[in-house]
Formats: sequence, structure tokens, C-alpha cells
Amino acid sequence: MSRGVGRCAPLVEQAEPGGPVAARGRRQRAVRHATGLGHTEIARRLVDDHGVGGWYAQSITVGYEQERGLRTVGQSSGGGWQAGGDRTVDAPVASLDAAFTDEAVRRRWLPVGEFSVRSHRAGKTLTADFSGAPGGPPGRISVRFTATGEAKTRVSLAHTKLADGDAVAAAKAFWRERLGTLKVLLES
Repeated sequence: MSRGVGRCAPLVEQAEPGGPVAARGRRQRAVRHATGLGHTEIARRLVDDHGVGGWYAQSITVGYEQERGLRTVGQSSGGGWQAGGDRTVDAPVASLDAAFTDEAVRRRWLPVGEFSVRSHRAGKTLTADFSGAPGGPPGRISVRFTATGEAKTRVSLAHTKLADGDAVAAAKAFWRERLGTLKVLLES
């Protein structure tokens, strides 16, 4: 069994019908038949031919691709680069939403770069073009707001269209620090 697929083993084995032994056998058979296939086809075969759940099929496929050198951490199946981060903030969804959409509030925790909203579903999602993150050219951010209580919200952010692996590392560090600053701002 390859290391990439093996990393996903505990997740698959907990959720798959027939328990760990059945899941391990399906996973090994699927990986043997994956050579030369693209990401979508591998994941589809895991689901259709081997009974692996969709989310787990994606995890196994990514692990397989990383193991085989077909992609590295932070690289999408299409070859693009992306980074992400999330933070739970003791504040209502509306406050987090405003922290991204109200320029005056946004500049208090995100003082650098140009931020241009592309789409926005109030209290749910936001997509924006963003330039100014360290590590390279402009990218796109997608933000999801999830209420985890009356006054508690999880904000998840994905920064896509990054230049390379170095830009991924820089973006991860940048968003970790910026989301930490956002948390302090809204909780004080």
C-alpha cells in the first residue's frame, strides 16, 4: 500500500461498510487500477466500483497523487496553487460578514492589498479578487461563514490562483496571522 493512500486509511476504515478489512481491500484494488487516470476518474472509480464515499474518495485520490508526485501539497488537480485557513470567532455571523464587506472594518484587520468583491451571499459566502498577499501575483479568495452558535462563527477562507508552492506557504502564514487579527478585533 502506498504512503499517500495509507494516510487516509483511518478515515476510510471508520466510515466504510464492512469495516476496516473490507475498506482496506477496496482501497488497494482501486489504487492498483488508478495508473494513468486523471483525478476525477480515479475518484469516480473509487465511488462507483469500490463503494468508497465521495469525500473519502477525494482524500484517497489526493493522497495517491501526492505519493506519485502528480501534485504537491497546496496544488489542485488542475495544476493551480491554493492555500486556506479558518478560525472560529466569538462573534455573530453578521459581524464576520461585515468584516469582509465593510471597507472601514476590513482595513482594520486587512490593511494591505486591493480587495474587490466578485460575489456575496450575506452571512453565507463571499468571493473576492485579492492582491497584496505576500508571495506573488493576485489571487482569488473564497470565504464561507458558518454559525456555530448564536454569537460564534467559523470563517473558512481559500486563496486560489497562487503562483507556486512558495506562494502557498506565504499565503498560509499571511492568512493565519490576518485571521488571528480579525478574531482579536471582533472579540475585543
